[in-house]
Parts: sequence; C-alpha cells; structure tokens
Amino acid sequence: MLQQYQQILVAVDGSSEAELAFQKAVSIAKRNDANLLLVHVIDTRAFQDVNSFDSMLAEQATDLAKQSLADYKKEAESNGVEKVETTIEYGSPKLIIAKQIPQDKKVDLVVLGATGLNAVERLFIGSVSEYVTRNASCDVLIVRTDTENKKPNIEKN
Repeated sequence: MLQQYQQILVAVDGSSEAELAFQKAVSIAKRNDANLLLVHVIDTRAFQDVNSFDSMLAEQATDLAKQSLADYKKEAESNGVEKVETTIEYGSPKLIIAKQIPQDKKVDLVVLGATGLNAVERLFIGSVSEYVTRNASCDVLIVRTDTENKKPNIEKN
C-alpha cells in the first residue's frame, strides 16, 4: 500500500534549493490530492543585530514574503493543485517548521530544500533541514534534485 499524504508543508525562502522543494511538493500534492501549505518563516533573530530595531525592515520582509507566497500559490494552482494555503510565521525557522506548524496543521509530510550551508556554518549554526529531519514527528523529504530526479546546475557564490 502506498503512503497517502493529506497535508504537505513546503518551506520557501526564495533560494534555488527551496524552489526545487516547491516543485517536488507540488508534484506530490497533485498526485495525492493533498492540501499544500506554503510557509515562509521570517527569522526574527536577523533583526536582533540592528541597534535600533527598525519596523520598516520587518514590514519589508513581510511584504516580500507575501508577494513571494502569492506567486508560489498561483504557480501551484496553475499546475493543478486545488488546495493551497499560505502562511507567514515569525521566529525560529527550525522550531516552526519542525514542530509548531506540523502540530497545528496536522502535517504528514514536510518538504525542504537541501541546506546551502558549508560544513563550518553547519557546525556553528546548524541547518534548518538537518534540525527538521531529526525533530519532526512526521515524514520529511529533503530535496536535492529536480522533478526528473536530476541534479540541477545551481551556481554557488
């Protein structure tokens, strides 16, 4: 018997890795006639380094996230996914993606792009995908390939 997923979460952040995860999540949602939950987490720790917290930064990040999610939603719907929901969350991406949203929304599959961090960065800050893989209570798919299971030619800076 094949696994039937009903509630699929895909985290999107504008990166090329997240784009691959989105494409795979759309394919899985369509095949399973599942709900697709598009999530963008604004990491509030990024604003802690600003001496005088500028609410304009948070507003700009939120506006960009809203537009990005609207674009992803439109693309998912045009690819045949009928049930698409979007959400913007604020806080630690690791905790929100691994625990909070899966529990609140009864998620049975989390889809994430493979980390873009190098070994030193993973040592000091850890990757979101690594944390989610270890701590989520549902299935987790870490995407490294496109929808034809081919490694994309992604240039790193």
